[in-house]
Parts: sequence; structure tokens; C-alpha cells
Amino acid sequence: MQNVTMLFFPGEPIQVTRDTALPQGEDGVLTQVQQGEGIRLRVACQLGDRREEREASFEGEFPSRACELALARLLFSLLEEITGDRPPWGVLTGVRPIKLLHALRNQGKSWEEIETLLREEYLLSPQKIALAKATEGHERRILESSRRESFSLYLSLPFCPTRCSYCSFVSHSIAQARRLLPDYLRLLQEEIRLTAAMARELGLRLETIYIGGGTPTTLEADQLARLMETVADCYDLDRVREYTVEAGRPDTITREKLRAIREGGAGRVSVNPQTFSDQVLQAVGRAHTVEDFRRAYEEARALGFTINLDLIAGLPEETASSFAAGVDEAVALRPGNITIHTLAIKRAAYLARRAKGLREGMDSAAAMVEYGCQALQAAGYIPYYLYRQKNTVENLENTGFALPGQEGLYNTFIMDETHTILAVGAGAVTKLRQPDGTLIERIFNFKYPYEYISRFEEIQERKKAFPAFYSRFGWEPAAVAGQDAFGV
Repeated sequence: MQNVTMLFFPGEPIQVTRDTALPQGEDGVLTQVQQGEGIRLRVACQLGDRREEREASFEGEFPSRACELALARLLFSLLEEITGDRPPWGVLTGVRPIKLLHALRNQGKSWEEIETLLREEYLLSPQKIALAKATEGHERRILESSRRESFSLYLSLPFCPTRCSYCSFVSHSIAQARRLLPDYLRLLQEEIRLTAAMARELGLRLETIYIGGGTPTTLEADQLARLMETVADCYDLDRVREYTVEAGRPDTITREKLRAIREGGAGRVSVNPQTFSDQVLQAVGRAHTVEDFRRAYEEARALGFTINLDLIAGLPEETASSFAAGVDEAVALRPGNITIHTLAIKRAAYLARRAKGLREGMDSAAAMVEYGCQALQAAGYIPYYLYRQKNTVENLENTGFALPGQEGLYNTFIMDETHTILAVGAGAVTKLRQPDGTLIERIFNFKYPYEYISRFEEIQERKKAFPAFYSRFGWEPAAVAGQDAFGV
């Protein structure tokens, strides 16, 4: 029930105790389940001078999952009454709500049955039901293109020119970390070769490559070229369906770097304005202007890249009207992908320490997200992947929109955990997916570049869990469709 409570109080510290009564003189939420011949549920909330409680009873046997869901609905309705808020995703608190729809469809349920369940059992708003339904259909077509021998490759370059105030990713200022780069890149290339050799032995097929961070374009053009040459030496890029570099911040993008990326085999880049307001960019610590974004975008387009751009709803000093103007400009550019993110106030981000003072500027985030969703679909973009994060402003979602045929495959595969993701570099997490099953196991690399360098032998040792995982399930390379599934 902690997650349901957090829906109504995002960013607030919540302490979980086993008390049987609300604390005197303090704000709090109480949930109780009493079992006997039936089930009795009770929830109570103390907020300021107001105290409310509700109860519900059920006779006979009541499965634990149904009991948990009923308690969540009871608590949701109580907190809605007290706060006046109604989170649009209802009691769904997971990161991947579309997975629920996939499961329900796989059970053979009709869309009418699914919509009723989402509305009455999970308390979703009509708008979110419609968005989830549209996303599920487009996402499903992508997921069905993955095969049992498929995998994707992620390369981590956790360096940025500066840290944005809303960011909690483990990334490092390039000014401070520059001395580490030669050793870091040398070992990263070694890990790429090691991972490729293991995948080759297993007869796996590489579907997508994603170079992310951080901001990969903090590297110089020649460094990017050498890194991507290593990837090309290890894999047949002609058989890779998608190759993306998260160029990201326009202040790091040059024509020379874009040319190196294109010649290295990548066909997609992210060029992220985050907002089309210079005032907002300054407020969040982005060291570039809107004009810098326009320059970088045009240079990327001239080289023939499919381009993704990100917008963030709820940034400090952004208004509903300025965000809408940004969406309109983004649509006019006609990139292949536009992702609408909602600001998440994360504990590790500088912005979290200022969150209470920024609340007024965040209250229009729902209007921003709704405008973006409507404007993009009206312009011919389709929603194809969706996920949520804890402590997002107004408990909203992040949605990827694309022109038909230009959907981002890697983002969809990793969000659904469709197939194995092999990850290399500092902070990277390999996700091993059981062939013909759903079990996921992870291999963690060390977070920080200096650890990655000094403890690289341990990373090599950990990677042995990758082929061992496949062996546990009787995986035989010779059984893979009678073809060169690895593509080399």
C-alpha cells in the first residue's frame, strides 16, 4: 500500500511501520486486513486536522491478489476524497502498465472485457485506457518480430558535459573524467569483443545496438570512430535491424561527430531539446540554447539520420502554453520519433532538494502531457512504447511516439524485457532472458568508471554467467534455425 500512498504524495518521505493505530498528532495512513470466516478491510488517513476511514468486507474465500487489489482500491478512494486528486493510472503502480494488457490479451480476453477491468478494478481514467490500448497494439507488432535467438547490445558511456538538475543517472563531468577516458575506452572495447565472442559461441542473433549514457557525444569524433569500428569488427552491421547513438545534448554535437557516427554504421540518433524555452533550459542547468538544438537537428537530418527528440513535461518555469508551443515546433520538424517524458523528482537529483518550492510550476504537467498526446496523434504519430517512474509529477507516464515504420525497436525490447540485453561499460546491467520462458537474471557492472577500470578482471569473470545461463536451459547453438543467427 506504500506505492498507492506515494501516488498521492509524490516525493514525500514515507515511513512504513507495523503500528495498529494512527500516530497521534502526525499525518499518516493505516491499512488493516482481518481474516476469519471472511475478509475485513480497513483503511484510515490522518492529514492535518482531518481524519477519515473506510471499511469493506467479503465473505468466503478471497484470493490474496484480489484482496490486495481490493485494499488498494479502498485506500485509493479514501485518499482521493481527502486530497481531491485522482491519479489517472488508478491503482496501477508498476513501471510497465502495457505488460498487464499483453497478459490479459494472451489470456484471450476481449477489448471490452479488458477496458471494463481497467476501469472498474484498476480505476484507470478513460484517457489512459485509450492510450494504453493504442500503445499495446503498436508495441505488440514490434515484440512479435523478436525471435528466441535474438538479443540487443547496449554500450554505456556515462559522461556528460554538466549534470542537469533533474538527472539522477550515474554520469560524470567530462572535465573531471577526461583523464580516465583512454583506459575506459580501451577496456570497453575489450568487453565488447569478449561479449561478442560469447554471443557467437551461443549462436545468438544481434537485433539492435544502442550507445547511451550519459551523453556519448562528449567523446571526440575520433574516439567515437574507434569505438564504433570495434563494434563493426565484432558484428555484421548489415544484419542489425537498428543502430542508435544517443547524441543527446546539442552542445556536444558537431558535424564531425555526426559524420563519425554515420560512417560507423548507426542510422538513428537522439537530439534532445527537452524544452523549446531558453528560460527553462537555463533553469535546469542545460548548457545550450534552443538555437543550438535547431542547428544540431538540421545537421543530423542532412546526414540522413532517423531522429528522436525528447520533451519533458513539468520542468520548472515551463508553462502549459510554452510546452504546447514546443510540441508544435517539434511536430513541424517531422522527426521519426518524439518521446514525451514526465519530470520525475528523484532523490539523487539536485532538483529534488528544491521540489517543494517548485510545486506550483509542476501542476500543469497533466495538461502538457495530454496536449502532447493529442497533438502528436493528430499529426500522424502513433504511441508505441510507454513506461512509468516513481515520483513523476502528477503520477504521469513517458510515451514514445513515432511516424509509422520509424518506431524505436531497442526502446520497445528493453521496456518489455522481450529478449536478452547484453550491456557493456560502467553502470551497465545485462538482462538475460530465458529462452522460451520469462525468467530474467541480471549481471551488474561496476557503476563508476574508476571502478570499471580498476576491477575489470571481476567484470570479465561476471560475464561468464552469460553463457552459463543459456546452458542451464539446454541451449544448443546448432539448433538455432539452421542459419548463421549471429550475423558474422
